[in-house]
Amino acid sequence: MTGFRPKHLVFLLFLLNGWALQQSAPSGPTKATANAPPERVSPNTAAHTTTQKVAASYQDEAWRVLWLGLRNPKANERIEAVKALSLVSGNRRATTFALHALNDKDFHVRAAAAATLGQLRATSAIPDLRAALSDKEPSVMLAAAYALFVLKDSSAYEIYYSILMGDKKTSAGLIQGQITRLKDPKEVVEMGFQEGLGFVPYGSMGYEAYRTLLKHDSSPIRAAAARFLALDPDSISGDALVQTALTDKNTIVREAALDALAQRGDPHCIELLAQNLHEKLYAVRYRTAATIIHLGSMHPKRH
Repeated sequence: MTGFRPKHLVFLLFLLNGWALQQSAPSGPTKATANAPPERVSPNTAAHTTTQKVAASYQDEAWRVLWLGLRNPKANERIEAVKALSLVSGNRRATTFALHALNDKDFHVRAAAAATLGQLRATSAIPDLRAALSDKEPSVMLAAAYALFVLKDSSAYEIYYSILMGDKKTSAGLIQGQITRLKDPKEVVEMGFQEGLGFVPYGSMGYEAYRTLLKHDSSPIRAAAARFLALDPDSISGDALVQTALTDKNTIVREAALDALAQRGDPHCIELLAQNLHEKLYAVRYRTAATIIHLGSMHPKRH
């Protein structure tokens, strides 16, 4: 028998070490890991993920509702659909749809589209709005001028100068017939309320709100109250706005509640608001669709 050499010891230790590593490496889940509870997910994180999924599931339907409204053969429906787009700020598709409506055959739709482009702060639409200054209908021209004013484009001042002085400041001004029509205070007020152009008090409330106000109805006051609640962080106010948007008997008040909900920016109400996507009142239906699209792009507030 030969003597045991040091190199044999090294080799033996190497083998023993390899065997030990194999025994310590788990070939499957141990009893401890098999019985270990799954990794906990924060309730806030889970709620956030659920809200995002709910929002995404309704956004496509909301866009379809708006698209059908913009293509509706009835001008009144197209008007309400394009006005609703003003809630979808920072969205290229909304701007594209509004630009398309700027060429509508009905001048009320064109005026609504011009006003919406201003509310969307769509600077890319400035060339089209400048072209709309030459529209034969004064309401379209005024809407385009107001939008350009909001967008800080100097072309708007030429129009306001023409209105003030009754003539053209530059060759890009108005035809005399438009200026003459703008000298009729009753017509200017009616155009302002009807198109929501912002150059008369409460212009954004719409002409129907103006007519209702003349009948001493409380609806315009309630609508204004709803808009103020957009700034109230209390969840009770948020619940009240949702209830109003869904069930109030007055269209103006429901639209105001939807505007307030869009401003509050809390997507948790999307699932409830989705009921309105099948609402018979098209103004409410389109406004709801735009609100859902806007809220779907927001991040839920974690409590």
